[in-house]
Amino acid sequence: MARRSSPSFICQNCGATHGRWQGKCEACGEWNTIAEEGAGLAAAPAGPGRAPRKGRRFALEPLKGEAHDAPRLPSGIAELDRVTGGGFVRGSVLLLGGDPGIGKSTLLIQAAAALAGAGYRAVYISGEEAVAQVRLRAERLGLADAPVEIAAETSVEDIVATLSEGATPRLVIVDSIQTMWTDMVDSAPGTVTQVRGSAQMLIRFAKRSGAAVILVGHVTKDGQIAGPRVVEHMVDAVLSFEGEGSHQFRILRAAKNRFGPTDEIGVFEMTGLGLREVANPSELFLSERNLGAPGTAVFAGIEGTRPLLVEIQALVVPTSLGTPRRAAVGWDSSRLATVLAVLEAHCGVKLGGHDIYLNVAGGLRIVEPAADLAAAAALVSSMTGAPLPADAVYFGEVSLSGAVRPVAQAAARLKEAQKLGFARAILPDTARAEAANLGLSSTAIGMLVDLVSDIAAGAEKPRKMGPRAVRQDG
Repeated sequence: MARRSSPSFICQNCGATHGRWQGKCEACGEWNTIAEEGAGLAAAPAGPGRAPRKGRRFALEPLKGEAHDAPRLPSGIAELDRVTGGGFVRGSVLLLGGDPGIGKSTLLIQAAAALAGAGYRAVYISGEEAVAQVRLRAERLGLADAPVEIAAETSVEDIVATLSEGATPRLVIVDSIQTMWTDMVDSAPGTVTQVRGSAQMLIRFAKRSGAAVILVGHVTKDGQIAGPRVVEHMVDAVLSFEGEGSHQFRILRAAKNRFGPTDEIGVFEMTGLGLREVANPSELFLSERNLGAPGTAVFAGIEGTRPLLVEIQALVVPTSLGTPRRAAVGWDSSRLATVLAVLEAHCGVKLGGHDIYLNVAGGLRIVEPAADLAAAAALVSSMTGAPLPADAVYFGEVSLSGAVRPVAQAAARLKEAQKLGFARAILPDTARAEAANLGLSSTAIGMLVDLVSDIAAGAEKPRKMGPRAVRQDG
């Protein structure tokens, strides 16, 4: 007979279980995240005179066999298919996270409408909005006539029972997993135990029926998907929808994908009629450039298999504070600190008395080390007041010794720059041959001090840098 166990204290951030309440979670270090939850019904342990449960036999198969690619269902949205690896895999479960109002529901209702329009059964389950509110969004997006089945429900048992009737849906969207609850767990909806139990039931339904299930997840103030990390390990793919509220661009990334790459991105533009795919994001990110302004450099980057050109903006101003301010938006602040240290140690650029601000235009987030050279060029340009050439792109990794290291896929970066009308490239010495093959004028940089000297020499009036601020080694 089952017995009811005593309540436990579970961290709502990491899912760690504690024997009593305490202010700080020892597992993740967060404060005020431990909440009391009822453990629910637990099976009584086997004791003397109680026979253990007999296991069920299952078939074992040899390692050698015929392998097949997982069948995919294109979503009808090319940028979404690029991130997922070609479409939705049958029986897969995806977890989509993003800030409130970023456009998660809009993207998913568009994907459901595209699949339903192609003749597949698509179901949209909303746990946060009423059916009338979902219909209102569909009307605003011009998708009211799409044969998408919708419902407002939060009981996982009822959802699974309803979806199991009739034809198996090819796509099921659950918005959001934090609002779902199951009778198998004795705790409030949104708690770690309920999120984990509800996700497990929906995953079992997906594997058994072959339907592709998308779970929408809330995010914390740090941008991480809320709930226990074990949910991210349970699903097949974790997608992150990013963007700044002040920009119309939205970036879809894959943090985990069992059926495709994790370095691809999808670029969307938020319009009055929903999200629009951006086929050429480089042209869009560079459409509002301020040509001739100091402190701006165009970086030729790679996101997955796609070359991408973005503008890096820097502002260097004298400070009256004891500790200068360092702010980076769209770039790793540790990487910025490294470039600043190399500029001061090996190039003689004295930045200790200046506030420094770095921004990646368009709301894009760059994690590639190849942006070091473009960031350094923008910083020195802002420092000296010398504008960089408007028809030049920059890429290269800066080492701690001040050397400019080569980066991968230089030819793809240069081809994208040439397609958009750029005629010059400032790049590592090893990529000079690729630029010559494409007919681009190139400046090979072996040491970062060479780039600093070239920019300082082009300054008409060195406003910020003194005569000894730049030194040429050797």
